[in-house]
Amino acid sequence: MTRIPAAAVAAGGLVGGYGVARWTKKRPLGGVALAAAGSVAAYEWNRRAGARAAAGLTVAYVAAFAGSHPLAKKIGAWPAVFTVAGGVAAASWAVTRRSA
Repeated sequence: MTRIPAAAVAAGGLVGGYGVARWTKKRPLGGVALAAAGSVAAYEWNRRAGARAAAGLTVAYVAAFAGSHPLAKKIGAWPAVFTVAGGVAAASWAVTRRSA
């Protein structure tokens, strides 16, 4: 069975969580999508790189979500979401690529 890289899951969670919240107009539903993808990504990070790396990347994931809000006021909502998603994906790839 082919695994989806944790970097893609994390980035998809940030983009998908925002998309779900925006299109359904139900922010908690977007939060569920964000949390679900974050949980899957954290599991993969732990499996591939260990608990310390998983904890650090989870903190980065949550910080990216929080940081997207003030960034959106400067560059717009979708550009902010794509920016932080790219940052989390890059961090995930950098941390997990050696252990893959």
